[in-house]
Amino acid sequence: MTTTSDQATPSRHRRGAEPPRDGARGRRGAPGRTRNPLRTALLVALAVAVLATAGLGWIYLKLNGNIATFDGDGLSKNRPQPGSSKGENVLVIGSDARTDGNNALGGGSKDDIGRSDTAFVLHIYADHKHATAVSIPRDTLVTIPSCRLPDGSWTKPQPNTMFNSAFSVGNTEKGNPACTQNTVEQLTGLRVDHTVVVDFKGFAALTDVVGGVQVCLPNDVYEKDLDPHRATRGSLLFQKGEQTVSGRRALDYVRIRHGIGDGSDIGRIKRQQAFVAGLIKKIKSDGLTPTKLLPLADAATKSMTVDPGLGTANKLISFAMSLQDIDLHNTKFVTIPWRYQGERVAVVEPDAGQLWAALKDDRTIDGKDASGKQREATAPASAAPSAAEQVSGHGVGVAVYNGTTTSGLASSAAATLTAHGFTVTGTANASSHDHATTVIEYGVGMRARAQDVAKLFPDAELASVPGAGVNLVLGRSYTPGGASASATPTAVPSSVAQDARSADDNPCSNLTYG
Repeated sequence: MTTTSDQATPSRHRRGAEPPRDGARGRRGAPGRTRNPLRTALLVALAVAVLATAGLGWIYLKLNGNIATFDGDGLSKNRPQPGSSKGENVLVIGSDARTDGNNALGGGSKDDIGRSDTAFVLHIYADHKHATAVSIPRDTLVTIPSCRLPDGSWTKPQPNTMFNSAFSVGNTEKGNPACTQNTVEQLTGLRVDHTVVVDFKGFAALTDVVGGVQVCLPNDVYEKDLDPHRATRGSLLFQKGEQTVSGRRALDYVRIRHGIGDGSDIGRIKRQQAFVAGLIKKIKSDGLTPTKLLPLADAATKSMTVDPGLGTANKLISFAMSLQDIDLHNTKFVTIPWRYQGERVAVVEPDAGQLWAALKDDRTIDGKDASGKQREATAPASAAPSAAEQVSGHGVGVAVYNGTTTSGLASSAAATLTAHGFTVTGTANASSHDHATTVIEYGVGMRARAQDVAKLFPDAELASVPGAGVNLVLGRSYTPGGASASATPTAVPSSVAQDARSADDNPCSNLTYG
């Protein structure tokens, strides 16, 4: 017969249950205490959060350890001012340096000096919905400004020099990114906000992580097309048509110059633009989320050198995440206006100047306003003042200085001033030739006279300089014929717009590549 006390016996007294333990090791808590399910859930959540934070911290620490930065002391002291462009400008350099095992992918000696194999300026518009990448051919003839050497000294400017020589200034194994950035800023008049250098290993790793990139070839490609010094045609590298490439094959694809199109570097640039477009398309299709981004960042940072402003994982990932709203169709690839000059490439003006001015003004390739702000309506400005404006420089003396490497600008500006009654007190070259914009310097009590000069040069800046008279220092924004570049938005030259490629274009379009 079952008693009441038997009914109250705890379940541990049932057959098979473990007997109670006595002593400190098995002592139970106070009678009547029960575990709160909510409290348990909170403790578990807290533990998970701590572990997740620790894991994320470890990842960031790992990425920070991967990132290499170049010396910011090598940047020019005479750079375009911050805010000179409404959007952001990022210089991307593809290095063919053979250090750190890159010679295994690109051949050559590990002791070779670093060279820039490709370069483009990526302009991210202020609305963060558009972007334009402008390729600069490596054989482009430019003026390489004064650059810092490894011993701390500075070089003299080098006019009429190939663009990719800037990266080799100093003859170091890892190159000179700061010198290339200085050269781009002088060439474009744009302030470069960030510079990123990617080597062979970094490029190959990126393509592996995303699972390959879709490309399209107009014909079969063999080993001799990659290495024209081979005695025989060699093995087949790529078959004609669409295919996915990654790792070493992706690197071979973007490096091939011969055997496709006209065999020129310009043609290879078009192919590289198509590849980068395909890479962006693949990354966007996978989703730019932290889960996808972290493996990508790990691969990239292992073989990447950046400016000090991107020198931490937090900055680098934040910058990458800021690009997630840029539409593929609104991501354009173009090449700086160019023409052949012998075996080299020359920049075509005023087309190139108009392109840089449009980017500076946040105008897209098709002329749209991508500044993200409502603009005030402005009347079109003519290249020279109209007769109704009655600009008169009677009694005003102006000294004219050419702050560029283009000869004859001072004489042209002097003629404009003289035609409007100004007295030109002299013409000469400025102390430096890397002025991006035109500046009108004036001394005490001469601001009104400087403003009269500015009527003829509407894109010029005014600068108070103690002890000066009125000096006109011409920059690259000046166009011969009487005025600086128009203060109103500049359209992208039609030759550039017609040759633009969108990131969503079919990979098989424009297969001739030059």
